[in-house]
Amino acid sequence: MIKKMPLWFLTCFVLLFGFSVQSYAAEDSIDDQAGLFTSEQVDRLKEMIAPIEAKTKARIFIVTNTDNEIDSTRFADYYMLDRIGKDQNGVTFYIDMNQRKSVISTSGNMIDYLTDKRNDQMQDNIGPSLTNKNYFQAAQTFLEDTSRFFDQGVPGGHYRVDTETGKITRYKVLTTTEILIALIASVILSGIFFAISVSKYQLKFGTYSYPFREKATLHLTSKNDRLINSFVTTRRIPRNNSNGGGSGGGGGSSTHSTGGGTFGGSSRGF
Repeated sequence: MIKKMPLWFLTCFVLLFGFSVQSYAAEDSIDDQAGLFTSEQVDRLKEMIAPIEAKTKARIFIVTNTDNEIDSTRFADYYMLDRIGKDQNGVTFYIDMNQRKSVISTSGNMIDYLTDKRNDQMQDNIGPSLTNKNYFQAAQTFLEDTSRFFDQGVPGGHYRVDTETGKITRYKVLTTTEILIALIASVILSGIFFAISVSKYQLKFGTYSYPFREKATLHLTSKNDRLINSFVTTRRIPRNNSNGGGSGGGGGSSTHSTGGGTFGGSSRGF
């Protein structure tokens, strides 16, 4: 006879298993083929990556090498495509020591959090450290900026621009101000409707009783309905793009296709 597993044992097992999965995710996030980091620095970067991955639900990779011959951006895209698959949430920071380029490649929802403007700011912050050969500081700055921009959320008026087709995809994001205005307006309108209803019917709470028996009537009739035919008419409504691609608050994210997946990001020489 098989005994039931104690609840405390099952709880410990689940907690240990959950922590091991998260730890493993961070463990394979550093691929330092160029040997730019010490073992202590690699451990520190993994410690920084773990909580970022936990809150973003995205994989974070830091990659370096010295022998890449293809386009640096394509290399970073293919690296992430191989690691997490097509259009999954992720960010790769790639230091190409052969072509002297830094690349930030974004996939999935991270394309929307790390917009073109934010990518430029990240490259501006990372650049001085790379120029001074302080690669560990550059990696730290990348992680700090990624975490900070995610906490700020997707900018209002955000959109994606496919650089290969020119297609613009817009996203509506409710801001905190819009949510507060909607809540306040709903409370005010509900109060007005309640006041009008009370005033109209002159209700007295606790004493009023509607005489439903005297006022209610019921008439039953026999009726048969038969559906002969039905038609559905559809019409495509064209989208109004008269506002242009550059307007809308927080700016957008330029995207491109690599290996069938959609990627954003930026690259810059150092």
